[in-house]
Amino acid sequence: MSNLKYKKILLKVSGEALLGSQQFGIDPEPVRNIVAEIKKAYEMGAQIAIVVGGGNIFRGMKNSSKLGIDQASGDYVGMLATVMNAIALQSELRKNGVECRVQSAIDIEKIAEPYIRFKAIRHLEKNRVVIFAAGTGNPFFTTDTAAALRAAEIGADVMLMAKNGVDGVYNDDPKTNPNAKKYDNISYDDIIINGLKVMDLTSCALCKQNNIPICVFDFNLKDSIVKILNGENVGTIVN
Repeated sequence: MSNLKYKKILLKVSGEALLGSQQFGIDPEPVRNIVAEIKKAYEMGAQIAIVVGGGNIFRGMKNSSKLGIDQASGDYVGMLATVMNAIALQSELRKNGVECRVQSAIDIEKIAEPYIRFKAIRHLEKNRVVIFAAGTGNPFFTTDTAAALRAAEIGADVMLMAKNGVDGVYNDDPKTNPNAKKYDNISYDDIIINGLKVMDLTSCALCKQNNIPICVFDFNLKDSIVKILNGENVGTIVN
């Protein structure tokens, strides 16, 4: 573990990464692939915390307007969606021999521990993966912001932003602009000033405030987390 570039990581996984070929819900194949990548990093000795989104099941603002409910209520539904994803990831991790705990920012003690900072840190010290569910526990905040907040609280060395099919930060959307330029390194301020939509700007500001570098990478790249832990140039580093 002493040879790793980063010893304690916060991995942000979007809900959409769990979609696979489905329109909504949890596809077992991407769950297995994500867990396989996490297990490799776990076996290297890294302390791993995860924040998972819920967009594969329910997107707060978008779905709220369709259903005619207020955004706060929609955000709470989205928080419950992240709990569902966290339980699915926990189940697959445990099936693969990885000790894991889910901590929820909203009280749901039948299936998840309440989020307690020092307990989470102790789990990590005991070689357990910790999945943080239900975002920050408050409406109007994204799971990107929750990831940055938890990264600061546990003293993470880096926040890994796993993207689905995008291998870093670009000056434009590479899916629609083939001439978009990819950055190997970019500053927090450049992300914020230019409004680059790779992450929530509040999360970027939180990482800047706490001096936590962000690595934006494509989760579909095999051994991506292992390469990052070994100090290889993968994706884009924001610092």
